[in-house]
Amino acid sequence: MPASGAIVIQVLATAVTVALVLFGFWGLIVRPYLDRKVSEVIQASQEIESKVTRGVKRGVEETIRELPESALDGTVKESTRQFLKFGSGLFENGLSSFLGSAADLERKAEADRRGQRSAD
Repeated sequence: MPASGAIVIQVLATAVTVALVLFGFWGLIVRPYLDRKVSEVIQASQEIESKVTRGVKRGVEETIRELPESALDGTVKESTRQFLKFGSGLFENGLSSFLGSAADLERKAEADRRGQRSAD
């Protein structure tokens, strides 16, 4: 057999061996690890909403319990009123009361687009 034939066989054998090792590593080690991590992320994301809701409810309940008795008489300070208003808005409307509604985001995006057009 000529030397070039031996080299071709050696290159092919090396390529097949490397491909088998890489596919084996991917299939036996990397893929199962990624599947476990993805399932953990999905499970954590499903638990986030309920935890946030419980946390907000607990925070509002504690705040209302800790209000001084004079607050019940209508003599609440302005900062406390603002805090209660923000807390109740966050509780009732979720994060949209904190981040803004979809209409607010559309207006901001439109304003940004107009600003970019005028700058061009």
